Amino acid sequence: MTARERLIVGLDVPTLREAETIVDKLSDDILFYKIGYQLAFAGGLEFARDLAASGKKIFLDMKLLDIDNTVASGVENIAKMGMSMLTLHAYPKAMRAAVEAAKGSGLCLLGVTVLTSMDEGDLIEAGYEYDPHTLVLRRAEQARAAGMGGIVCSAEEARAVRKVIGPDMALVTPGIRPAGADRGDQKRVMTPADALKAGSSHLVVARPIVKAPDPKEAARAILAEMAEVL
Repeated sequence: MTARERLIVGLDVPTLREAETIVDKLSDDILFYKIGYQLAFAGGLEFARDLAASGKKIFLDMKLLDIDNTVASGVENIAKMGMSMLTLHAYPKAMRAAVEAAKGSGLCLLGVTVLTSMDEGDLIEAGYEYDPHTLVLRRAEQARAAGMGGIVCSAEEARAVRKVIGPDMALVTPGIRPAGADRGDQKRVMTPADALKAGSSHLVVARPIVKAPDPKEAARAILAEMAEVL
């Protein structure tokens, strides 16, 4: 895959107008976009459908988790929207239900392991007995066993996760920050080049591009850094 096929720009903005402006500015430089809760609840689901119909690839970041039938029903409808990737929390029952529902659709299901905004203290507070690294690897094993298309994890765990899931599953890493960029609320981050070297297949970049004075220039700089590694 080329850098353009691996870079996913997160449309983490509050309105459709802002999202449309970003997509227009980035034009053909960017192929892949992520749409999450913020934009989804501001008309972003129809926007995602329209972008997919125009030839863009869409990573729908919904982090689904519910009873099996509800997860399966949601996945079936999302697959019909023409989405390329969909996240759900990497709980074994939910993943198995989603995989069965997505069969034959081409939708790549991604298991979310541990959010990149969480560290060991956050996991302890939430009642988990594992540190982030151990929990990520456990969930990666479960995702592979369930037949998922890929994993979402911090680039810090990418190298270890790649050993668990093998060469074929997608490994999508948020929390990507170019050198010198503000970390924001992310606690486990890595540069684009280092993330690819660690085994990531796709990089999610939001604020360093969408909040940049010149989003197109920022995106091109990240694509150039990625291309040097590839």
